[in-house]
Amino acid sequence: MRCENPSSGGSMPAHDRPELSLVICTLNEADSIGPVLREVEAVLRGVRHEILVVDDSPDEATANAVRAFAALCPAVRLVRRSGPRGLASAAIAGWDEAKGEVLAIMDGDGQHEAGLLPAMLDMLADEATDIVIASRYLRKGPSGLTGLRDVGSRLATLATFVTLGVYSSDPLSGFFVMRRSWYERARNRLSGVGFKILVDLLASGRRRPTLSEVRTALRPRIGGESKLDARVVVELLALLVEKRTNGLIPTRFCLFAMIGASGLGVHLAILSLALAAFELPFWAAQAAATLCAMTTNFVLNNALTFRDRRLTGRNALRGLLTFWICCSGGALVSEIVGSSLDGLGLGWLLAGTAGAVSAALVNYAAAGRATWRGQSLAGSARETSAVLRSVPITPAE
Repeated sequence: MRCENPSSGGSMPAHDRPELSLVICTLNEADSIGPVLREVEAVLRGVRHEILVVDDSPDEATANAVRAFAALCPAVRLVRRSGPRGLASAAIAGWDEAKGEVLAIMDGDGQHEAGLLPAMLDMLADEATDIVIASRYLRKGPSGLTGLRDVGSRLATLATFVTLGVYSSDPLSGFFVMRRSWYERARNRLSGVGFKILVDLLASGRRRPTLSEVRTALRPRIGGESKLDARVVVELLALLVEKRTNGLIPTRFCLFAMIGASGLGVHLAILSLALAAFELPFWAAQAAATLCAMTTNFVLNNALTFRDRRLTGRNALRGLLTFWICCSGGALVSEIVGSSLDGLGLGWLLAGTAGAVSAALVNYAAAGRATWRGQSLAGSARETSAVLRSVPITPAE
């Protein structure tokens, strides 16, 4: 299959720029990306377009499949990222590289119906429309999700409406097209954390976007695995908090605070055990509780808050040691506050809680600067896109 597309790569006159830039974010989808690209190319014949595949896979299998296709279809570009990972930041990285006046996104596992793209482009021709969404819930019918996944998706849709006042029948959709002008309005306020980039876009403009929707249902997956797990749900809740507070409480801080709350439970449990069972003096019991809470917080933050910069193997051990060191200031604050309040006779529960909360504030300030090096804790999408590495593709002769 050889594709001809005048909008591929390089600098070009304005009249030759692509009408549509489609971003496909991939993670271990070597088996499906080829068929998906073939389907998209067949659907978009006659439309000036480019396809940017943003690949976060740990190996080269998916990238090699894209390179093989791009050798025949110069409209396809590959972006291999090093550093931060995650669907939202991958989408932003792709759109930042895109040249088209219309920006779009779809999955690389074959679940999205590429044949809807021409109709979605026609709907976007209405100048009043900012975003066209392929919705699984526009009308009655199967969504393509089953069981708890379908129930959870519907509940999350309701939560998005209640929290943000943004009405869409499917604000969690991963398949939509939008005007570049809307993306540019929302760009600087995007969180770039997690997997639900559409929610981020819907709530990041100075006004609410004008939406249109087309009915769809997810198809069976060709390859790859579902990315939906409990962490995606928690990240969505944190994103809703950020958008509801107009950015006052960033998504990463919200995640950090949620984990800190669980760490508070660990802290109080260890403190109670050390005081009651081992009869340690308060300062020693408080120190043991703080160390245990710091360790559990590191594990959970590594898996959730900083999942896009997750540390593994020896790096995880070094990260834990660095986390302990960075949080030593918080531990000292915890000791001072807790012991002072205990000395005033306020009781171990209040003293321990106040000490732990004080430590959490200090820990948050230090964590992203040393343990998980890179972007600010707010997870600036503009900064995450700066680490991408574009891989030029030379079409085969």
